[in-house]
Amino acid sequence: MDIKEAEDCVRLVPIFAGMAEPAVRQIAGLVRDHDYAAREFLFNAGEDADRLFIIARGQVKVTSDTASGREQMLRLLTPGDFDGEAVLFNAGAYTTTAEALMPVQACTISRADFQGLLQAQPALALNVLNALGQRVVSLETQAAAVTASSVGERLANYLVETAATLGGDVFTLPLRKKDLAAYLGTSPETVSRRLRTFEDAGYLTQPRRGQIKLLDADGLLLASQK
Repeated sequence: MDIKEAEDCVRLVPIFAGMAEPAVRQIAGLVRDHDYAAREFLFNAGEDADRLFIIARGQVKVTSDTASGREQMLRLLTPGDFDGEAVLFNAGAYTTTAEALMPVQACTISRADFQGLLQAQPALALNVLNALGQRVVSLETQAAAVTASSVGERLANYLVETAATLGGDVFTLPLRKKDLAAYLGTSPETVSRRLRTFEDAGYLTQPRRGQIKLLDADGLLLASQK
């Protein structure tokens, strides 16, 4: 990753929003670039948590294990999202696991480098607090959306956003059906039924298991809102 790409990665993150150009260049100089293959783990629960992860390309699912040992999906990270910000202040271990759902490019910054930045850029601390507050608001908004919007609308938005992330209208679903259902707040059976409904209406096809071909993205979004 060259310096321009590093600066672009820095600008993706709300924590660094509004920073002056010299500060952005300073932060970019501390960023490290990492590429992950599909199904590769960015970090695992229990590992030493010593860096912030910024997603530049791809999708990452963040999960935790329930008391019964089952995997529970907590959130989906897409370009511009970040994870691990809490550990930038205190040493500890990751309590969640992050897995790449497709080839992922991530930028990282270590706790030591970040704490040095806080001393040099006091305004950054306020940005961090604002970003954490926004995350709470975002989670509340997502929870409200589950009840306010239909499953079809949420599924349509996910399909169109994923196609845009992957850069094509034909793609394999990055999430397993049960994970996608959990993300959308529904059941795997309902996801399957909605996909068949969209296919019967001519908005997409499913050439093979787990694969989607979008035929009319705009029509799909409009129809899902009715």
